[in-house]
Amino acid sequence: MNAPHPAKVAGIDSTVPSPAHTVASTAPSTSPAAPQSATDTADVADDPGTPCAPGALLQDRLAGWVSDLTTLHELTERLVRTDSLAEGLQELLRAGAALVGARRGLVTLEPADGLGPDTTVGLGLARADLGHIETVPRDALPHGRILDGLPVGEGGLAEPDLFAEKGLDPRHREVATRLGYAASYALPLSAESTGSAGSHGVAGSTGNNESTGGTRRLGAAVWLYDEPAEPDERQRHLAGLYTRHAAPHLARLLEVERTRASMATLAEELLPSRLPRVPGVQLAARHRTGPRAGGDWYDALPLPDAALGLAVGSVTGSGPSAVAAMGRLRASLRAYAVMEGEDPVAVLSDLELLLRLTEPARSATALFGYCEPALRRITLAGAGHSPPLLIGQRRTEYVETSVSAPLGMLACWEAPSVEVQAEPGETVLLYTDGLLHRTGDPADRAFARLHAAAAGVPRAARQDPDAVTEHVLRTVLPDGKAEADSEEDVVLLAVRFD
Repeated sequence: MNAPHPAKVAGIDSTVPSPAHTVASTAPSTSPAAPQSATDTADVADDPGTPCAPGALLQDRLAGWVSDLTTLHELTERLVRTDSLAEGLQELLRAGAALVGARRGLVTLEPADGLGPDTTVGLGLARADLGHIETVPRDALPHGRILDGLPVGEGGLAEPDLFAEKGLDPRHREVATRLGYAASYALPLSAESTGSAGSHGVAGSTGNNESTGGTRRLGAAVWLYDEPAEPDERQRHLAGLYTRHAAPHLARLLEVERTRASMATLAEELLPSRLPRVPGVQLAARHRTGPRAGGDWYDALPLPDAALGLAVGSVTGSGPSAVAAMGRLRASLRAYAVMEGEDPVAVLSDLELLLRLTEPARSATALFGYCEPALRRITLAGAGHSPPLLIGQRRTEYVETSVSAPLGMLACWEAPSVEVQAEPGETVLLYTDGLLHRTGDPADRAFARLHAAAAGVPRAARQDPDAVTEHVLRTVLPDGKAEADSEEDVVLLAVRFD
């Protein structure tokens, strides 16, 4: 009597024959994603001389499906915890390598809509290795053929023995020999074209460049084997299931990355495209935008009588609304500076009134200075902003400014201005609070760190305000913190007097 046909279990297709071991036996033992294999009772069932009850075979199949389901659940859980596109692509490569029994791989992101970003990320491959692979003609690579529109079935595209293939591209043979891989397995990455949060991607069904059957191409992934090999039927099935459920998450991370890039571009476009050249001073600026694009800004504009208007500020909040508010505030300040820039208190008073009337739910900090290069003098007024730093050969000190509330927090804002008298060769450094907040230190320690960084500027670098800002930024925020994603924007504006 034949065993009853088993039903599908938790989304695992029961029509795929179950091997003697689950996928764990093919995953590298060093991989943290490698699952434990189920009890091997199928060996008894496969022995023609050993009687086997139908229930034992069914039980073994169920155990294999449960093990596979647990593996997929763990791998997808790890994927959904990634919150950046780079992390998501790396997790996809690691999980896929464990499922198909490979050690290395790469994923090429090339969205079919042409809006980017286009990038290639490797697993176990250095940047130079990826560069070598990119020298191979695109149509000679499995993932290149997928990206060019070659239809791919549910089983993906396998090259089990590259050097046994007739007609292998000479450059591909050379690169494969150089990097030490002999086989590959590739899958397309595609997701629902609607982009809805609850949609499921479809991977492995098509490699077309354009949307097909409601899907759009994101890219292609390929895993490399050190020896001739290819994944078996069940490994292909599990890899296809994983990429199918990974694609929607990657599509969402892609949209987030695009939004971040758009916001960063918008924020940069609202800031000065270049700093003015004014006799008697040299200017330099640094601006780092956080992933959500905040409202930090700076400005430097020529004023009548060979004067110069200097400003830094920060609008509360983040995202498109903060960026738009920052643009409006900066444009208004420029107008007030042209009309009455010689009186910084009047400039900020006008700005406070405008902010209170037009955006009552928002506040901002600002620092405006009327600079007279010929006299090496800056008249400053601040609204809730951190004091600037005066950096010279014989002194490094904070400029004493009056304590005042941010703009928009009082019914009427007004605070006395202060004058900064600089010596030849000295630099006045204006900055936003994001520089201090990114350190993660309490306020007093963050101010001390900034002071120490400014005092430690090498003597030769003090002749160049660009070198001063770069040294301060890298010293206050070491170990890549200046470039890493952060909720805080950073602005530095340096003014060196000749």
